Amino acid sequence: MRPWGESARTELWLLVREPTTVVFALALPAVFVLVLGSVFGDTPDQGGDVFRGVGGATYYTPAYIALAAASVGLIILPTHLAGYRERGVLRRVRGAGIPVGAVLFGQVTVATVLSLLGGALVVATAIPTIGPDTADDVLGVVVTAVVGALAFALVGLALGAALPTARAAQGAGILVWFVVFMVGGAGPPEAVLPDAMATVGDWTPLRPLVTALQDVWFGPGWNLRLLGVLGAVGLAGAAVAGWRLSRD
Repeated sequence: MRPWGESARTELWLLVREPTTVVFALALPAVFVLVLGSVFGDTPDQGGDVFRGVGGATYYTPAYIALAAASVGLIILPTHLAGYRERGVLRRVRGAGIPVGAVLFGQVTVATVLSLLGGALVVATAIPTIGPDTADDVLGVVVTAVVGALAFALVGLALGAALPTARAAQGAGILVWFVVFMVGGAGPPEAVLPDAMATVGDWTPLRPLVTALQDVWFGPGWNLRLLGVLGAVGLAGAAVAGWRLSRD
């Protein structure tokens, strides 16, 4: 087990040294929730037509927990893994007799932890506006956040394995991030999106995570269907990454 633990420690050190990590995973979601909380306040949406019956700040808090996971999975991890492939790091790892799986395990573990740290910073930033006791089911929020962070980390592995260079991975990741941000539930609420954009959002991996987190935060509770969707997304990402990396 030592190579696996050492790999996770090394990957953590390498990732946190990247300014992109700090901006997209930790700072940006927290800044967004701070700005939108100031704009919308937290007066409940009585009709439930836009913010599902809660205030804007409460509505966006779980959405930006999800956005932290998307930032790590779509931008940071793919760029890091594609850079490894571009520089031949994985070939040297194989040549040294170290399991490549240990490196990938380290990247997925660190990505999941960073996503959760980003989500925790979002909550800490939102508390002055929404109060400390607004989450209806804290355990449900934690479990859903972990599942979502892991799913996005595995999607990130697939992107990093499929794209040829770090620059290509970063460019593609930022483009996809902006699309899912706008239509996947972290931008305009689904209720105000045009039908075509809402349909596109339904097919992004961000929408199920946003909705599942909102359900346990202020809605009907655990959404097992969406948790299953996130699990399937993660398994698909792992399968694509495994197939592609086996051909390198």
